[in-house]
Amino acid sequence: MFKRFLMKQAMKSQLKGVPEAEQEALLDIVEKNPAFFESLAKEMQEAISTGKDQQAVMAELMEKHRTELAKLMQK
Repeated sequence: MFKRFLMKQAMKSQLKGVPEAEQEALLDIVEKNPAFFESLAKEMQEAISTGKDQQAVMAELMEKHRTELAKLMQK
């Protein structure tokens, strides 16, 4: 419960302007497979550190992991 609270607070700071319902939906998806999202974040940081644009990196990673993301959203 405390872990969820901390994660929610961290996400809120990153998702300013995103409706509360969408924030909750994202949090639920992250909670289903936190290891996957940790790995995704690590990949993103590594790519950004090479000088790539954050939006381009995110688009590449979403395409690369499309199948797994779709499975998480369906559950």
